[in-house]
Amino acid sequence: MEFLQYMSLKKFSSEHFYYIRFQMNNIILLFLFQFCLFFCFSQSSNLGNFDDKPFHFGFALGFNQPGFYLEKKSSHVFLDDSLQSLLVNSKGGFTLGVITSLNINENFKIRFVLPSLSFQESEMEYTYLNPSNLQPTVYVKSLRPVYLDFPVLLKFRTNRINNYAVYGIVGLRYGIDMSSNIDVNNSIDLEDQVIKLNKHDFGSEIGGGLDLFLEYFKLGIELKLGSGMRNMLYNTPGEDPTKFDNAIESLRSRVWTLSFTFEG
Repeated sequence: MEFLQYMSLKKFSSEHFYYIRFQMNNIILLFLFQFCLFFCFSQSSNLGNFDDKPFHFGFALGFNQPGFYLEKKSSHVFLDDSLQSLLVNSKGGFTLGVITSLNINENFKIRFVLPSLSFQESEMEYTYLNPSNLQPTVYVKSLRPVYLDFPVLLKFRTNRINNYAVYGIVGLRYGIDMSSNIDVNNSIDLEDQVIKLNKHDFGSEIGGGLDLFLEYFKLGIELKLGSGMRNMLYNTPGEDPTKFDNAIESLRSRVWTLSFTFEG
């Protein structure tokens, strides 16, 4: 009752939404973890012939936390342009993909996720000092790339203990932004100007996880970090950089992904 009264008095903002979504995700993850432990520590061995097959197919679902390795320009640029701060804020997203796994032996696998679709959202927050009244002016520029990714990963897995095994992964990724904004005309008002990102990105991925052998399929719980190798800031030829571009020296992609893989 008190919660309903509180919500009737407070405006339901995006911060409330993200907090509630975060709590619901925690509850779901806790339930899945307890469910998997119940089956994995059972006396019977599930999918005993799983590693005898040369190929396995499945799919992956995940939550991502995108961001950037931001390298700012020298401090005099900030002073000349009255820029006080520049921050990167992540809004989160989700990922889904189709998995093909090639067994080299019991411990080494090559995984192809061909392709995966990654919906990402983050913000660049600029705070300028208004010289007329010395009050801060904040500009928030949204970045919403949708990547069609082609990662190739080497997976090393320990020997099975009952119905679970631990593994690590490392590899490379190539991505195409399906919602690229490089064709946007930035010769407009400051409020409508956008930060343009290169359409193509490539980088490395590293992570680890836990394989859980259930009765009918293998469930993987995986956390990995993707780090871009390319400066994603794009300047259109013949177009002057915006004041938002002038503050950035380099902008490389970075994304944390928590995935659930299902293979049969």
